[in-house]
Amino acid sequence: MKIGLIGNPNVGKSTIFNALTGMHQHTGNWPGKTVAKATGYLNYQGIKYEIEDLPGTYSLMAHSKEEEVTRDFVYQGNYDKLIIVCDATCLERNLNLVMQVIEVTNKVIICVNLLDEAKKKGIEIDFPKLKSILKVPVIPVTARNKQGLNELIEALNTTSQETYNFKYDDFLENAVAMVLPLIKNNQINTKAITLKLISNDKTFINNFNYKDEQLLNKVHDAQKHLYEKGIYLEDIDTYITEQIMDKCMKITNQTVTYTKTNYTKRDKMIDKFLTGKITGFISMICLLMIIFWITIKGANYPSDFLYNLFFSFEDNIISFLNFIHTPDIIINCLVFGVYRVLAWVVSVMLPPMAIFFPLFTLLEDLGYLPRIAFNLDKAFKKCASCGKQALTMAMGFGCNAVGVIGARIIDSPRERLMAMLTNCFVPCNGRFPILISIITMFIIIGGSNSSFISAVLLTIVILFGIIMTFVISKILSKTLLKGLPSAFTLELPAYRKPQITKVIIRSIFDKTIFVLKRAILISAPAGLVIWLLTNININDISLLKRCTDFLDPLGHLIGLDGVILMAFILGFPANEIVIPIMIMGYMSLGYITDFSDLSALKNLLVDNGWTLLTAICMLVFTLIHWPCLTTVFTIKKETGSTKWALLSIIIPALTGMILCFIITQIYYLIV
Repeated sequence: MKIGLIGNPNVGKSTIFNALTGMHQHTGNWPGKTVAKATGYLNYQGIKYEIEDLPGTYSLMAHSKEEEVTRDFVYQGNYDKLIIVCDATCLERNLNLVMQVIEVTNKVIICVNLLDEAKKKGIEIDFPKLKSILKVPVIPVTARNKQGLNELIEALNTTSQETYNFKYDDFLENAVAMVLPLIKNNQINTKAITLKLISNDKTFINNFNYKDEQLLNKVHDAQKHLYEKGIYLEDIDTYITEQIMDKCMKITNQTVTYTKTNYTKRDKMIDKFLTGKITGFISMICLLMIIFWITIKGANYPSDFLYNLFFSFEDNIISFLNFIHTPDIIINCLVFGVYRVLAWVVSVMLPPMAIFFPLFTLLEDLGYLPRIAFNLDKAFKKCASCGKQALTMAMGFGCNAVGVIGARIIDSPRERLMAMLTNCFVPCNGRFPILISIITMFIIIGGSNSSFISAVLLTIVILFGIIMTFVISKILSKTLLKGLPSAFTLELPAYRKPQITKVIIRSIFDKTIFVLKRAILISAPAGLVIWLLTNININDISLLKRCTDFLDPLGHLIGLDGVILMAFILGFPANEIVIPIMIMGYMSLGYITDFSDLSALKNLLVDNGWTLLTAICMLVFTLIHWPCLTTVFTIKKETGSTKWALLSIIIPALTGMILCFIITQIYYLIV
């Protein structure tokens, strides 16, 4: 049996999906869309169920690719059952989607989740009455405790004999009657299709190819009929929605009882602080600082352990390759080139990600991330963007490629592009080690509070990156991406106690391993290229040395040097290898090495001309330069355009160089 799982965002749909399918699931893209899909499998009493986890949506009036996928799935009717997940704490809002879906098909099961939270808030639902009104099975569930899941599965084998017939006002019903006889469909309710055509849903019309001339003429007559009542074409969706919401309110009044009058009091008090004009920004900065401090403090020891572990295998690998009579040049390429780069990337990248991503996911589960979007919405609106960009920006802290993929949640193509092009202005996981090292070596004098001070300074650096995100977004909105900011509806979900174990598992498997795998695939060939550049000599001078000498004049102009610029260029596949490449350039070594002692590394840098100016420009250029190769490929894939992928390199590179040039000139004026 093929089952579709549908629901509003933040109703626990993913929890139900995971509870039903366990680990029997795979992810991919919906055909013709860049929208991720998850498919899971369940065997229950001899029946095999294939469950499609559809993107969250508030209605079938689609405004984004995700919502289009859900709408099209529902209207295609190629399923045995649809499970609509609702939130018991705000049933009225969820009924909007329910009413639209049961108008399309009666192959529906309503799953009312989060009963435990509803009970705490004194919300009681009359499920038998709700079932009798909607004429489909209604199953109460508490997914996190796996209560009601068996009843939900058993309901999949029931058949609804009755069909809920939603009556609109006479004027709209008359308009529908004009078109209805020309619609033929055996899978779903033809009245629902008629309403889509009358409301001029262009993507629906194109996707389902409703372009018959006779049909379109009748649709035009129906629209003209509504126009005579003063309902313009662009207002038809609103006209339909108002009638649906009025019915939702009546059903809620009949089936939901509130025994506590102040059940939202706690959430409102917390929101007053977390979304206040001043306290909202203070809380964001403090949370950011705490996360960075935990990440910095916690990543040191596992990074050292992994580094020592990987490099302890090096002699064994060399011995094995010698045993099978591998030529020395191949051994050097594989071990000192490919393997060392991979070992460095994994040991530097894995521990911070394994700490940062779960912390980030905890904020997501708590319901805090939408508050960030709320706080930053006005700032982004002034840049002709919208608050959803704040969510993609937050995702970029872990990995800019993830932030780019996250831009799918933005409805406007113009604003989606803006979010992609500016995502690299917040540092990804690979740039944190560079920023922390420079801050520790040149700005902080050691002490018991050095980790905390590092976190404070790192937060200040990152706030500068966020400010630059606003600045560049504003410039783009006036030049390449002209347009007005779009409005969007933002839900502030209830605060919920996160499920720690599931958060850790989800963040590690869905995010950490995904990002690490992509970094490894790109870093391996990069390691080979780096080794070749450092070991191929022309007139006893390596190609790397010749390149750094060529870049020296430009480097000094912006407060850096040729070695640093070359390290960033060669670090294009993965930012984690920038520092080891710098060490190779300064020491004239033919292989990547490590300076685990930062004081020794500082001495090396100072001996090669580093000053406070170099350190400051290095911080700025690390923060603002071209994104890594993985992010650029992701932008190319998401936009389908080489132009935007190239601009994602050019825009931050020029911005970083200009800023460093200005800092250098100011420094020399002062000194």
